[in-house]
Amino acid sequence: MDLKGKNALVTGSGKKTGIGYAIVKKMASQGCNVIIADYGSEKSLDADIKTGSMDEMEIIRDELQKDYGVKALVVNLDVTRADTVRDMVSLIKGKFNGVDILCNNAGATFGVPNGIHTYDETAWMKTIDVNLHGVFRVSKAIVPLMQEKGGNIINIASRAGKVPAVFNGAYSVSKAGVIMLTKVMAKELAGLHIRVNAICPGQIMTDLEKWRFNLEAQFFNTSVKEQEQKMCETIPMGRIGTPGEVADMALFLASDASSYVTGQALNICGGQLMEF
Repeated sequence: MDLKGKNALVTGSGKKTGIGYAIVKKMASQGCNVIIADYGSEKSLDADIKTGSMDEMEIIRDELQKDYGVKALVVNLDVTRADTVRDMVSLIKGKFNGVDILCNNAGATFGVPNGIHTYDETAWMKTIDVNLHGVFRVSKAIVPLMQEKGGNIINIASRAGKVPAVFNGAYSVSKAGVIMLTKVMAKELAGLHIRVNAICPGQIMTDLEKWRFNLEAQFFNTSVKEQEQKMCETIPMGRIGTPGEVADMALFLASDASSYVTGQALNICGGQLMEF
């Protein structure tokens, strides 16, 4: 799975506790030059969920360059704004000769817990804009940088895109949209030698997962540990997954080891979801 000399863009990769960071680090460890793109603001999108910051992104860049001898670029990206996507493309063109791998990892959820009948419309639209429209915007902008020699697009969807997440409807709907967008892109881009796949994580120990357990503990008047244990009881492997395990699957999809795989939405959930 050697990616030496390739260039990878990973959105939502600007904090060390996230899936995006695990992916960008895994890519760099295999000799891949990386673009670290995130919402680089000190102000979080949600009061309880930390986003990346320019300072942390620059630390990540410096560490990856030092540890793996690759080129790394930091980009301040808001996937809901077309102007920042355009600015990102200009920066990439100035440093790299195209993009070989795009990982659309940036995601968020707002306005939860709420049922459909009580969901705030602004929060609903914002969730879908980040999770679904963000994938469209970034992919549309990056595909022209792949056309000359082909490439790989990996969209981070979710188990919630296949199984309804109660009181988190916007997230489920947006991730289901990402899965279908993945399939559409796979068919449309196959002729350009661009493979497109989705990863559907189940329970992965990230800031978002910890926030969820905290929220549930407050709602059900239990402890965070009890909520985590209840979740583990629904997982055949009996534990929460790690960002590194998602990164391993992303590496597989980015490499020639998966050269005949496209249009798929692959589960990584410890057996929590099993399908025909």
